[in-house]
Formats: sequence, C-alpha cells, structure tokens
Amino acid sequence: MSESEVLEEDLSSEIDDSVMRRAIAGAATGNALEWFDFGVYGYFATTIGHVFFPTESSTAALLSSFAVFASAFVARPFGSLFFGPLGDRIGRSGVLIATILLMSVGTALVGVLPSYESVGIWSPVLLVALRMIQGFSTGGEYGSAATFIVEYAPDNRRGFLASFLEFGTLTGYSFAALLALVLDGTLSEEAMHSWGWRVPFLMAAPLGIFGLWLRLRLEDSPAFRELQDSGEVEKTPFRSLFRHHWRTMLLCLGLVVVLNVAYYTVLKYMPSYFTSQLGISEFNSVLLSLGILLGMLVLVTPLGRLSDRIGRKPLLYVACGGLIVFAIPAFYLMSLNSLWLAFAGLAIVGFFVVFLSGVMPSTLPAIFRTNVRNGGFTISYNLSTALFGGTAPFLITWLISVTDNNYIPAFYLMIAAGIALIPLVQLRESANAPLLGSKPRHGHKSGRHRS
Repeated sequence: MSESEVLEEDLSSEIDDSVMRRAIAGAATGNALEWFDFGVYGYFATTIGHVFFPTESSTAALLSSFAVFASAFVARPFGSLFFGPLGDRIGRSGVLIATILLMSVGTALVGVLPSYESVGIWSPVLLVALRMIQGFSTGGEYGSAATFIVEYAPDNRRGFLASFLEFGTLTGYSFAALLALVLDGTLSEEAMHSWGWRVPFLMAAPLGIFGLWLRLRLEDSPAFRELQDSGEVEKTPFRSLFRHHWRTMLLCLGLVVVLNVAYYTVLKYMPSYFTSQLGISEFNSVLLSLGILLGMLVLVTPLGRLSDRIGRKPLLYVACGGLIVFAIPAFYLMSLNSLWLAFAGLAIVGFFVVFLSGVMPSTLPAIFRTNVRNGGFTISYNLSTALFGGTAPFLITWLISVTDNNYIPAFYLMIAAGIALIPLVQLRESANAPLLGSKPRHGHKSGRHRS
C-alpha cells in the first residue's frame, strides 16, 4: 500500500467532533435515566417498603423493597441475551432507541401504581412486573451505550470520552439524590407516603422523551458501519460468542464483579445503611451520598483522561488495591457517630470506586472484537451484574441482620476487589490502541463535516 493510500485510509477513520459529541450525549443521557431510576428506588427504598409491603418490622419492609430491586436483575440477563447479539446484527443505535423507550415507560408507570392499602397483593405484583420490564431494557442499555461510545471515540481519547458514560450515571444518581433531599426536606412523612415518592418516577417520562430525541438523530457507530461495508457482520453472533469468545467473556465477567459490587454497595445501599444501621436520619443520609456523588462527578472524566496517558491497568490496580486495604478503616470511621467522620469514610470508598467508573467503560468493550463486541460485553456485564451487583443491597442487609456485624459491606467490597485482580492480571492494555477488528481512529479537530 502506498503512502497516499495509507493517508487516505487514516483520514477516512476521522470522526467529526460535533457528530462525536452528539453520539456521546445520546448514549450518556439514556444511562443517566437508567441510574436516575435506580437512584430514586434506592433513596426511597424505606418509603417504598412501607407503601408496597406493610409490616410491623421496618427491617422486613426494607428487605422486601430490596428484594424487588433485585428482581429487576433477574430480567437483565434475558435482556442482554436479546439486545446484545441484536446490536451485533442490526447495529447499536437501533438497540439504544428500543431500550430507552422501554426503560422510560416502565419507570413512569411505577409512579402511578396503587399502594398495598388500595389493591392488596396486586400492588407488589405490579411493582415486580414493571421492575422486570425495566431490568429487561437495562440488559441492553449500558453495554450498547458503552460500545457505541468507544466505537465513536478516537483511539487516543477513548478513556476520556467513554468516561462520560459514567458521568451520565453519576449525574442521574446525583439528580435522584437532590430530588430525594428536596422532597424529604419539604414534605411530611404522610405526604411522602401518599404521593411524594411518585414524583421522581413520573419525571422519567420527559427525560425519556429527551433521550429518545437525541438517539433518533444519531447514525450508527463508525466501527459497525465499517463492518457492514466489508460484509463481515456476524450472522449468528450468539453462537459465535459462546463457541469462540467464552474466555474473553469470563475475563469481562470477572472485572465487572468489582465495578458492580462497588457501585451498588456505595451508591444504592449506603443511604439505607446509614439510616438503618447507624441511626443517621434519611435527610442526612442522602446529603452524605450527594456530597460523595458530586465529588465523583468532578473526578470521573479527569481519571478517564489520565487512563489515556498512563494506561487503564495502573488505575484499575489502584482501585482494587485501595478497596482491599482501606474498606475496613473507612467503615470504622463511619461507625464513630459523627456525620463528618461518616462522610470521610464514605469519601475514602468513593475515591477508589470512581477510579473504576472512570476507566471501566473504555476498558471492557475494548477486549472484544467488533463483530461480537455488543453481545459479548452486554451479556458478560449483565450476568455479572445480576449475580453480584443487584443482589448486593439485599445480601448485605440480610447478612448484617444475621451476624449483627456492620463491617459486612467492607468485607463484600474486599472480596469483589480480590476477585477482579485475577482477570486484571491477564488484561491486555488497550489505551491508545485500535479496537480489535477496527481501523485506527483519529479525531477530526475542525469540527466541520467533510463532504
């Protein structure tokens, strides 16, 4: 190949900056909606427990609420098995449109469900059904969104740009925390149980419409379009995955363990932990979580950028090692009956969690080849999430009730980090390297469309 042909091929792999920004915004918005829903459910878990599962025991009501939360994760692997390979056959953008529709409709309908007092057993039954719909759509959301972003991003900026997916996650969670803080601070307990808890769920409708509008304007990723042009789109991606790529899927599954256990423990479980185990008010519990979320928002994209400079693996080693060493000291600080020390302990854990969230979105899709990337990442991610992430709040709550040991969350984090070190050692460094099965990709600095 001549020098001019090489140059032409490289230029053909450039991406217009304005198109890339739209792609990132469209993918991250749906992820923000997903985690806004999960955040709302976590922050209102105690209220939801009493509305849908009336019982004299507050612990039993909370366990029932977290059990319903975990039920959504039963559906997630099925959603990933459907949407993941579908994204490798028809493209990533079509899947992202379908998932945001299902997710926003399912979330909004939770906001109009009748209480147990009104319709009896049908109330929790309908709640479980809607959570399953949400889980099914979420099974295709995160993996497809991450794949979409990394396939748009230039090789030397993939870590930075992919970290905006987690910026969307943390934004959704922060918005949920802020909303919970406002409602808890302005409404009486009676009003909160009657109608206040419904407000955040109903807000999913306009957020979903905005996200859908963004995604309808997007072309599919350049890597998938290259695959289409070459005629190499995998006709049976599901079969190919489990026949030829199962080792890569196991590698991904092991890495996802620590990401999801950390996320669901710190972001989902900790507000309830502060309230039920440490006696901190719901208002202060949410305030603590919101402070940590805002700190993580500040750090997540700089850490993504840092991974482009020094590599993904060094930052992942810091995250796993930090959780193993500092989890117990952090939870000791939380137990000292001081809001400031509780904040300091949570900040220590959150600091290492944000290392994971800043780096994992660019790391995990990159270990798969383009023709099976969407399915491979989506299925692996959601199997691991269903087994270890969504069950974390329920298992931790149950283990604490059985053992009366408030350090259970710390042990859970340490075990997950230890498990992740095994595949991390085997991980191929992907920073600044082309995606497997794709051409080298360069950013188009002009920001203008080329004819």
